[in-house]
Amino acid sequence: MYKQVTCSGLRRQSLNLELATDKNECSKMKYIVIKYSLISLQAKRFWQTVRRLRKGRQQLAHTVYSGDGELLTSSGAIVGRWKEYFEELLNPTYAHSKEEAEPGDLGMDCPISGAEVAEVVKQLHSGGAPGADEVRPGYLKAMDVVGLSWLTRLCNIAWSSGAVPREWQTGVVVPIFKKGDLRVCSNYRGITLLSLPGKVYSKVLERRVRSIVESQIEEEQCGFRPGRGTVDQLYTLARVMEGAWEFAQPIHMCFVDLEKAYDRVPRGTLWGTLQEYGVGGFLLRAIQSLYQRSVSLVRIAGSKSDLFPVRVGLRQGCPLSPVLFITFMDRISRRSRGVECVKFGGRRISSLLFADDVVLLASSSSDLQLLLDRFAAECEAAGMRISTSKSETMVLDQKRVACQLRVGREVLPQVEEFKYLGVLFTSEGRRDREIDGRIGSTSAVMRTLSRSVVVKRELSQKARLSIYRSIYVPILTYGHELWVMTERNSLRIQAAEMSFLRRVTGLSLTPSFHRSRQQHVTAAARHSC
Repeated sequence: MYKQVTCSGLRRQSLNLELATDKNECSKMKYIVIKYSLISLQAKRFWQTVRRLRKGRQQLAHTVYSGDGELLTSSGAIVGRWKEYFEELLNPTYAHSKEEAEPGDLGMDCPISGAEVAEVVKQLHSGGAPGADEVRPGYLKAMDVVGLSWLTRLCNIAWSSGAVPREWQTGVVVPIFKKGDLRVCSNYRGITLLSLPGKVYSKVLERRVRSIVESQIEEEQCGFRPGRGTVDQLYTLARVMEGAWEFAQPIHMCFVDLEKAYDRVPRGTLWGTLQEYGVGGFLLRAIQSLYQRSVSLVRIAGSKSDLFPVRVGLRQGCPLSPVLFITFMDRISRRSRGVECVKFGGRRISSLLFADDVVLLASSSSDLQLLLDRFAAECEAAGMRISTSKSETMVLDQKRVACQLRVGREVLPQVEEFKYLGVLFTSEGRRDREIDGRIGSTSAVMRTLSRSVVVKRELSQKARLSIYRSIYVPILTYGHELWVMTERNSLRIQAAEMSFLRRVTGLSLTPSFHRSRQQHVTAAARHSC
């Protein structure tokens, strides 16, 4: 009964929040919504409201500059400009593609089973946005056996015929502001919303593709693979650097950036790559059917642009795209081998990949230049391009060593530090600067949360500690597996944590603050859990 009353109160307060016009009244309503959300165990609404308090509403310009710098004000011209921008962005002129591969023998593949479809539907996120067909996750998750059988039948029609509904090939691009001038299109990134029934079909195909290619992809690739993450790659690089420093062996590194790699994959080359890895027959034809005549439209401020074709790149938001991309990158990586590598733990390592984040490793600058030349040549042959303005080199050595690398005629800058997968690596191999950066980042988060959320009296300590555990702690401890926990570092991290917890528990720092006060803060935090 209590939960029902609470949920009713939450809905009422949420409605009041939407109708509130006064700024102070609106702010107070948000904290009440957070409070009700936590009590009624509605985690989604709780975190949505916290996010709005932290970052504010999504900003969107009511005017936009044309390609020639003219300010556009009419809704039709604005929508047309967004269409022009994304059509150009998603169809690069320099992308190169080989002749498309033939599907091969079509008689060896089995139809899609109801169990495959049911399992994928079960795992759909309830809050997913609909695509062009406006089918929402709740519709699919609410289907009974009869509904699932119809969806399975639809998937099998697409599977056997090699053709999919038009809505499954249509993407809805929504511009999301990053930073800078609101009126400049390049200051936005586009997210693409796809048909959810089409994503169910794509996920079934993804599982079949992964069962074929997963065992063939080399260990150096950790992106988009089950049971692996950024920490695996960070730890590997850190251990290689520590071993080299211990034995006074230099390591020359090149951090390679590929220009919009996801959007630049030539599809004809991709089909040939999949065949090399054993993907053919009905499965290859089914994948190709999602890309044939693929189109997109831009949705901005409730208006939609005309459809435009998308001929290059992988489909953003498609469950298939990650496994297709790492297979494509694995082929490039394999073909660029053959250079003297760094030896570590009985293995030879020439590269580390996390999706399109690439690190090339060699024991000398000449070997690294040769490795980079081969990698750049394979990228060029596959239709990809290295960004010379964002790629950098670094040397780990006990004395300063120059490493001048070139991509074509461009010289890559040599740096003393580089942030790889969110963690700072230095040419001295030290972690102090990374820990300083972590503490600085959490201090900025603490200030933001303190102003907008944590110190508000409408929130209970339980709500504040939920925010602490879910937002503050992950930022502070990301990459901690690499840290050397000296007494100094331990005290600094503990001080940063206690500073936030004092705000959460309402205790202030005084000149008489000592260990008993610290224990009091910790005890208060635990009691609120």
